[in-house]
Amino acid sequence: MNDFQFYSPTEFIFGRNTEAQVGAAVRKHGGTRVLLHYGGQSAVRSGLLVRVKDSLAAAGIAYVELGGVKPNPRDTLVYEGISLCRREGVDFLLAVGGGSVIDSAKAIAIGVPYEGDFWDFYSGKSPAAALPVGTVLTIAAAGSEGSGDSVITKEDGGLKRGTGSDLLRPKFSILDPALTCTLPPYQTACGATDIMAHVFERYFTNTEEVEITDRLCEGVLLTMVRETPRVIADPENYDARANIMWAGTVAHTNIVGVGREQDWNSHGIEHELSALYDCAHGAGLAVIMPAWMEFVCTRRDPMRFAQAAVRVWGCQMDFAHPENTAMEGIACFRRFLHRIGMPVNFAELGAREEDIPVLVEKFGIGTGRTGGYYWLSAEDVTEIYRIAAHTPPVES
Repeated sequence: MNDFQFYSPTEFIFGRNTEAQVGAAVRKHGGTRVLLHYGGQSAVRSGLLVRVKDSLAAAGIAYVELGGVKPNPRDTLVYEGISLCRREGVDFLLAVGGGSVIDSAKAIAIGVPYEGDFWDFYSGKSPAAALPVGTVLTIAAAGSEGSGDSVITKEDGGLKRGTGSDLLRPKFSILDPALTCTLPPYQTACGATDIMAHVFERYFTNTEEVEITDRLCEGVLLTMVRETPRVIADPENYDARANIMWAGTVAHTNIVGVGREQDWNSHGIEHELSALYDCAHGAGLAVIMPAWMEFVCTRRDPMRFAQAAVRVWGCQMDFAHPENTAMEGIACFRRFLHRIGMPVNFAELGAREEDIPVLVEKFGIGTGRTGGYYWLSAEDVTEIYRIAAHTPPVES
């Protein structure tokens, strides 16, 4: 295990009706004038936004509103939010929604105190200051409610890029699993896929002697394998929703990834799909993650893939030919994704093979290499997209 420092200051307030505590939580963490940031009309129709406003008013917290966050959140709304916060003297960001809303709020939070273009922080620069952020989570997926990460899409050029800093870890996150019970099955499945990807990208590591985080990763994955079909079949299953919501948070606080090298190529490769086609991030990951696994598994020691096959998918270990066990595990993953309603290839996602050169160019590694568990060239990324394009449909 590698040496590490781990810092996770977020206060998690978990359970039914916990959104009623949001005003007190903002007050506790120093907020006096809030930007209430949210997405479309679901928070309005459900009455959640009214309950949040009532809680803020009861705590004596003033607020201004900025809705309209879209999936794959756009830089144009971030700029609008930065201007609004400066004009209104906002000192706290409150995100009511899923990962897109939280990521947008984080971008605004680092943009307000910065004299330059906030996009600098999505181009390699590290922030030195940020307004505090709190969240009321409405979908278990991105894990942004417990992480210091944010991903934004730049509309001019269709670039999707991320940044990360402990300054962006929320001060508090309200987690009420009941808020996720009205999600459509497809959105639930997209979120579950994203959660599993966050774990797998930590699981595939070159670091040795990481049994504790291996087992933590496997525990989260096994939870998702058990609970996701339960909520697809019974959307009102609060207990299953609760397990998934906490799994999503655990998956991305980095508690399952400390002390080990990680590989985030699958996320990066997918980002170009969702930037180009505006598809759901989880759906793109369902297509890319198994393709990445298939590509890498045939080019290095397959034992870590075989370990996942045995411990997560229940496959029998073929000690004479561990590559067979590894590939069986990848097939099990694809069957699971199909079972919960996710696409497994380009055609099912709505992507086009002829766009692969554009996707690779936007990925932007040129003649270099990128990776962690396995270092990829532009030619390797091209082949992963091709595997994703030619993966046959899963038989029902």
